[in-house]
Order: sequence, then C-alpha cells, then structure tokens
Amino acid sequence: MLAETICSAVSAAGLGVAAITAYRRRFLAAFRVAAYALVPLGLVMTGAVQWLADTAFSPLAWGGFVVLGLAWLLFVTTRAVERRRAGAADAEGGAAVAGAPTRGAVAPRAGGPSLEAGKRRTKKGGQSEPADDFSDIEAILKKHGI
Repeated sequence: MLAETICSAVSAAGLGVAAITAYRRRFLAAFRVAAYALVPLGLVMTGAVQWLADTAFSPLAWGGFVVLGLAWLLFVTTRAVERRRAGAADAEGGAAVAGAPTRGAVAPRAGGPSLEAGKRRTKKGGQSEPADDFSDIEAILKKHGI
C-alpha cells in the first residue's frame, strides 16, 4: 500500500514537471519526462507484488502494460526525432561549405597525388613496398614554389 502511494506520487510529480516543460515549448524533453513518469505508475498498475496471480485476469494489470507500452513508445519516438535532427544538422553543416566532405569522408583532389603514391616500387612477386625517396613530396613542394 505504501509503495503504491509513493509510486503514484512520483508519477504525478513527474507528469507535472512534464507539463511545465511542455509549457516552456520544450516538447521533446517534456515527452521524455512523461515517459519516465509513467514507468512507476505502470509498475504499480501491473501489481508487481502479486504479479503471477493477478496479471492474467486483472484488467488493471493489463492497463499497466498499456501504460508501460505508451512509455516505451514515447522513448522510441523521442530518440527517433533526436536522430533525425542530428542527421539534418549534419546535412546542413555539410551543405554550408560547397563540396565539403561529411563524417570523415575523404574527397579526392584533382591533380593531387593518389593514395598509392607511396607504393611506387614493386617486388618480383607483385607486392608493393613503400618508396624510400620523397619524390612525390618534392613535387608537391615544387608545385607550390617551396
């Protein structure tokens, strides 16, 4: 009886905080707080103490499962919205600089040295070995007048 009262009070307080957060137009955070607030209420409604005996035939317990499902749905929805916003922010940041690579992508340079420039010499077996000279670096420096 005491545990149910405490859990119900925590849920009511959490829903109040969610309402205040929504009033401040922070809806994503408000839904997340509401999801956390509904978990204790759902656990109380499922009857955690006598779960095996009461769950199968209690409409209140099944209502608790519905509330827990609603809380899970709110969690999933807020995570999806956050990921979509992060993806949109990455796309906008990459579009601000024309042709800029995003997320570690390597853009090839026209006329620049290739990725295999350091492997010029080959052994008899066809395997590449790194070049000991710095001719490619010297060419780049000469190109820039250094």
